[in-house]
Amino acid sequence: MSQDRYFWDYRDPYEWMKKVSQATFPPLIITCAITGGLHGKEANENLPETAEEQADAVYEIYKAGAVSVHVHARDPENLAMTANKAEYYSRINGLIRERCPDIIINNTTGGSPGMSLQERLACLYADPAPDMASLNLGPFVVKMTFGERKPPLPSPRPGFVFDQCVPASYGDVNAFARTMKEKGIKPEIELYHPGQYWVMHDLVREGNIDPPYMVQFVLGFQTSSYPTPGNVTALINELPPKSIFSLIGVGPFQLPMNVMSIMLGGHVRVGMEDNLYFRKGEKVKSNAQLVARIKRIAEEMNREIATVAKAREILGLRQRAR
Repeated sequence: MSQDRYFWDYRDPYEWMKKVSQATFPPLIITCAITGGLHGKEANENLPETAEEQADAVYEIYKAGAVSVHVHARDPENLAMTANKAEYYSRINGLIRERCPDIIINNTTGGSPGMSLQERLACLYADPAPDMASLNLGPFVVKMTFGERKPPLPSPRPGFVFDQCVPASYGDVNAFARTMKEKGIKPEIELYHPGQYWVMHDLVREGNIDPPYMVQFVLGFQTSSYPTPGNVTALINELPPKSIFSLIGVGPFQLPMNVMSIMLGGHVRVGMEDNLYFRKGEKVKSNAQLVARIKRIAEEMNREIATVAKAREILGLRQRAR
């Protein structure tokens, strides 16, 4: 079946009105980023860290309606850090496949600050291999305060202020993309601000990414675009043909950005990597809680929810047996 029916000109107001009135937007792909590369249980005790905890969380989000999971494996020797070895991603990917054979596994190449290029590439060599992997389009500058990780949590550490530039060159980004292409792993293109379209077009010219392009806008993160409606529409206006987009909103901006993406015909990412609170003053109890909420909202907005098989069709991924 042709994928062309999933692509349309997001800038065409008549096409948008037609899709709203006829409820013909593509089925909504719900991705969940269950944990992150920096904060852990010291920030929210419900955040999964170990491979077993993450696999259990994936099973719960799968039952709640997520069809894709974004994975940051943790170093079992230091759960406060993101893993930098393929064997750790192999462990968690294997556990996920046992519970959810067909779910889309999306490993991070973002890693954590201070990792080398090769350490960040390690997740692409996991067995079982991921279906997708994140592909950040450039550097960003971060200044964040992290609270103390106190016993009895494993791997305790003092609080600290993180103030660094996470580097990336055109060559680095192309190296990640080439490796993904060689291994048959689809890049999830992480775009933080409009200047990074220069890098995306370079990837296209170099032949290192192929359509359909899955572009994920990251808004509300430091040195990314501000999470405002105007910035969202400006980013969408620059998408190349045969692109699919998804929206991340960090912290309190997760839900507004998710809802805006549903309304505009895009897709969504929820999860405790991006947001630790369900509402003001109330911490998230589980990743599945966030998935269930956005699924309910989407259905009330007359947006069909993608099955795993449908999401794989939209993204151009091979099908897996359930």
